[in-house]
Amino acid sequence: MQITRAALTEATAKGLLREEQSEALWSFLAARERDTPTFKPAHILYYLGGLIAIGAMTLFMTLGWERFGGTGLLAIAVVYGAIAIALTEYLRRARQLALPAGITGALAVALVPLAIYGAQHALGFWPPDGLGKGAYRDFHTRIDWRWVVMEARTLAAGAMALWRYRLPFLVMPVAVTLWYVSMDLTPFLLGGDAKDFFSDLRKLVSTWFGLAMALLAFWVDIRSRRTQDFAFWLYVFGVLTFWGGLTSMDSANELGKFLYCCINLVMIALGAALSRRVFAVFGGIGVALYLAHLSSTLFKDSLLFPVALTAIGLAVVAAGVAWQRHEVAIGRWLRAFLPTAVRQLVERRAAA
Repeated sequence: MQITRAALTEATAKGLLREEQSEALWSFLAARERDTPTFKPAHILYYLGGLIAIGAMTLFMTLGWERFGGTGLLAIAVVYGAIAIALTEYLRRARQLALPAGITGALAVALVPLAIYGAQHALGFWPPDGLGKGAYRDFHTRIDWRWVVMEARTLAAGAMALWRYRLPFLVMPVAVTLWYVSMDLTPFLLGGDAKDFFSDLRKLVSTWFGLAMALLAFWVDIRSRRTQDFAFWLYVFGVLTFWGGLTSMDSANELGKFLYCCINLVMIALGAALSRRVFAVFGGIGVALYLAHLSSTLFKDSLLFPVALTAIGLAVVAAGVAWQRHEVAIGRWLRAFLPTAVRQLVERRAAA
């Protein structure tokens, strides 16, 4: 449901709201929408610029930066981090801009691994040429147990930033770092080849880690249902790692592939129930992959398969029509079985 200024003006003209109430309500809604992530041009620019800046100091670090040495890298990280923190304070306090403040705060957290690496390099914990494979940028592309110290410090910095600023986007670097930890610790706690990123063990760990993160996101969602959306990025990375690990696994038979499709259908249902599009998006992709598999293998030469799919698609559309006609009654009946906290969460998300 979207409330526009025209709708409030119409409600005022019909006597449902007084003029001062309409103005106050519109000011409140405008301020709330400004801090709610959407696909508005300003928000797209926020995230694009922020991800470019974060990527520049993480994924896209070049080997040339190693020439500065450990002390130089530490100094660069500290200076950049201080600028990012200053921008966060300014945007949050002086300008009341929560979204860009969260992005600059996330940049400060993302600089912690570089600072720790520089300090370790200066203290002699690394060879003069770093790892000899790409140095610091390997932190984001290779699995290595020696990164765990950097990850632990990054998690601590992320927790402090969340406690200090209470901005939802700061959950993003924490979620990514938690996944890094799970990948780096896997071969040393459970065995396996530390260099094989695509091992079956890592796929399994990633799947279960994603599920655990999604459940954590649901718990955070309930706890913060009346405040800012701190669960969003946990859902994104939880679903991404769960679905990615699940999809990358090899299924030995058609039953396993069918179960994969069923899991994706459950994800679509969860997306609808929780008003979280990320479940529906990846679930829809998974169902499409399963149908593509059927069309290229079991029903490769079948003339009836496209006809059957068309019938299924139209049946789904008809179900949507029926749902829309009786949505209020169905929703009320389904929510009656939910705990109070979950029911309030669903109702709040559905009304957003």
